[in-house]
Amino acid sequence: MKLNNILCSSLAILALASCSDKMDYNEYNIYDKDYVSKTFNNVGGFMTDIYNTIDYDYGSYGSAIMGSTTDESEFSVSGTSIDDFFNGAWSATNAKSSVWSSMYTGINVCNQVMDKFVGLTFPDYEMNSDYDKQMARYNNYKWEARFWRAYFYFNLAKQYGGVPLITKVQSPDITNKTPRATSDETFKFIIDECNLVQDSIVNNPSDFNLPSENDNGRASRITVLALKARAALYWASPLFNPQGDKERYHTAALYTKQLIDECKLRGMDLTANYADLWSVNNWKDANITKEIIFGRRIYGSGSNGASNTFESRNYPIGIEGGNGGNCPTQNLVDAYEMKDGTKFDWTNTQEAANPYANRDPRLDATVAKNGDVWPTYQKAKLETFYGGANGQPISGGTLTGYYVKKLCHGAINLTASSKYKVDNHTWVTFRLGEFYLNYAEAVFKYLGSADATSAEFPMSAREAASKTRVRAGMPQFPIGMGNDAFWAKYTNERFVELAFEGHRFWDVRRWKEADKYFTTIKEMKLSKNTDGSITYTPNTVTRQWDDKMYLFPIPQTEIQKNKNLAQNPGWK
Repeated sequence: MKLNNILCSSLAILALASCSDKMDYNEYNIYDKDYVSKTFNNVGGFMTDIYNTIDYDYGSYGSAIMGSTTDESEFSVSGTSIDDFFNGAWSATNAKSSVWSSMYTGINVCNQVMDKFVGLTFPDYEMNSDYDKQMARYNNYKWEARFWRAYFYFNLAKQYGGVPLITKVQSPDITNKTPRATSDETFKFIIDECNLVQDSIVNNPSDFNLPSENDNGRASRITVLALKARAALYWASPLFNPQGDKERYHTAALYTKQLIDECKLRGMDLTANYADLWSVNNWKDANITKEIIFGRRIYGSGSNGASNTFESRNYPIGIEGGNGGNCPTQNLVDAYEMKDGTKFDWTNTQEAANPYANRDPRLDATVAKNGDVWPTYQKAKLETFYGGANGQPISGGTLTGYYVKKLCHGAINLTASSKYKVDNHTWVTFRLGEFYLNYAEAVFKYLGSADATSAEFPMSAREAASKTRVRAGMPQFPIGMGNDAFWAKYTNERFVELAFEGHRFWDVRRWKEADKYFTTIKEMKLSKNTDGSITYTPNTVTRQWDDKMYLFPIPQTEIQKNKNLAQNPGWK
């Protein structure tokens, strides 16, 4: 959906501005409600606001992505706000996230739509030729709003656990006395809402036959199924399932299978070329959209909403307009196997002499390395070694030896004379590749082994987890793996396949394995020898971890406002 094609009235904008005070909500007056109710576009303004609230991570903290708080990447400039996640400065008074306020603002807009703007008929437009189409889209708004409310609650739940469940427009006095639901109650609410919406929301936005609906930017039935399946897997995971209830994994597997089966019925499948998933055409090319369940269109200030924000933040230092940015760690690079499926080994002299040869092709699609031509319009090769054109000691030069490719559109040219400085970007919120991996995890945890199948689950965890590997040209998971070996290889596959898509931060937390992955970050220091060869010297950076960080602190301002809000453990 091209959000800029849905007009938002100035009155609606002014009215929504009152929602910015976190959980303090203000109701419309009668005149406002009557005015908004007059036209499709006025009510559509609320939907624009909802869709603009959907999260993405092209740099949640200035230029830094959440991955730079994990073993996925390291931000090239030290001393920024992203460091607070692991330097001891994180606290309830420095809560590090606007998610609480932004998600509750979005929830309030959803409640406004469902409480105040359902059942309208717009009689002034009955004679218009597209009236029936417009009404069909309008009648779908209540289901879209209900779905996105569930999605916003999921974003809150994965971050805070249980949160206050606000399901109708109400006064600030009532809202600010509402206690937290438990995490179980919150996840049950999300899943129940999805079950209520899935059979009523539009099957495909193109069914409206309106020009603005002919892409994947609007929620549909499969979007609802995707949220339900993801939420069920999170709820089954150790962070939210300390009792180890295997039935939750059963539910997650069923919901994920339902999604995969429905995608198959629609002709959806993994796209042939992994890198295409983040190309400029990933919102409209049928060969790519067949994998994308929902993509959040990002609008910048350029022509037609195009931007170069992620490129300018993450192109290498030494490239005009580049700022270094989020640099892949050696942890991530080492996770990419050899093409034969064996683990890369620095002690193998042959492999170490040419460390990026014969590796999983997804490495080259994700990480820019010394000697690569990157961005693609460049003529010179990257020099990430010390003293090189793109390395230390230049301020902002990579600390890890690498720059990120994935999500960047490498043909965007930031030079002053360039005619191609911006282009369209779409954040992939849900894609089929993720759900093959989610299915593998749920079925493995429920049935108890990688090769196990049942009448309900004829596809084994091993088969499902191999889907993304086969697409990349990598061998399938071997038959007969022990449980520990499969889990290690599965988590590695997830690390590689989903790199920089906003999953690593949450995956390691829901598994409660942060002490294994987040306490040490590996860098690679490169030096150029007089004969032109490169010496690779590993370096380890220690980061702080405390188990209280599995959940975020509720902002202290919210607790002061609502005395019934209990703080998460360890953050008082």
